[in-house]
Amino acid sequence: MISSRIDIELLERFEKGLDPLNPHRSEIPAHIIGYGEISTIFEILDPSQQGLAFKRLPIFRTRDEMDQYERLFLEYNRLLGEDIGIRVPSYCLARIYPPQGNMVIYNVQERLPAESICNSIIRNLPPGELATLLRSVLMAMKKVWAYNEANTGIEVGLDSQISNWAISGGPHRSSVFDKAADLIYIDTGTPLMKINGVEQLNSDLFLRSAPSFLVWLIKRFFLDDVLNRYYDFHLVVVDLIANLYKEQRKDVVPLAIDTANSFFETELAELCLKPITLKEVTSYYREDAFIWRLYLALRKFDRFLHTRIFHQPYPYILPGKITR
Repeated sequence: MISSRIDIELLERFEKGLDPLNPHRSEIPAHIIGYGEISTIFEILDPSQQGLAFKRLPIFRTRDEMDQYERLFLEYNRLLGEDIGIRVPSYCLARIYPPQGNMVIYNVQERLPAESICNSIIRNLPPGELATLLRSVLMAMKKVWAYNEANTGIEVGLDSQISNWAISGGPHRSSVFDKAADLIYIDTGTPLMKINGVEQLNSDLFLRSAPSFLVWLIKRFFLDDVLNRYYDFHLVVVDLIANLYKEQRKDVVPLAIDTANSFFETELAELCLKPITLKEVTSYYREDAFIWRLYLALRKFDRFLHTRIFHQPYPYILPGKITR
């Protein structure tokens, strides 16, 4: 059990001595191993925590909020792993109660080898094998939508971009890529689930990391669209393919579109999904890249205001420069 390896006392010391601007200079240093659009994944450089990957959520103001998030997180992981049949890494959650500021939950996972994460795998993957890998991801996604169709009142969402998947045992050739069971879904910290059409994730929690001057705008004009896209198979696949631009594989985008459309026709004919077009993917990526680039710039400006102008702590570890 991964939970038996978590040293709460060490986490408390890590939190107390953390330098969010320079995590590697913290009292207990941290090494960044991956960036998402919002969160940062790191390892704590203490021998007792070797082999663990941490995502820090300093967003909770009450214990009730922590309870609600933990219940949803555990149920989401259980559904994926037990009911739907998608593998997830070993995981646990750990609570920290700093003397000031928001309460913190650390989402801890078994750290997988960097070379097993699919965005690393695809960098030098021949087009034919990449198409096979993409089809395996689509087969895994199909399990989620089949579950949603079979369970009235429950919908599970998925952010299926390629960096959210890993291959069990590291990179292999297409004979392994043919098996969706070899895929591991690693982005389980945003548990997307609807019950009777109502989103169960308290999105206000994640808005707390946004600049205060943007919260009203995001909530009014963007939030519902962003969350709802992860329940729409067509849009999730568009996002998956558009993400290939970010991963520097523009060369395989047309092939990925053909692979997805063929999958729609053969494996998901009953859903009558409209075909994906190159124009749709490129337009989606340009808009998405612009929004996230602007959002990160504004978060850095917000950090500047906190730390340099108002001399207040800024609790979030921001991503570094993201190549797009």
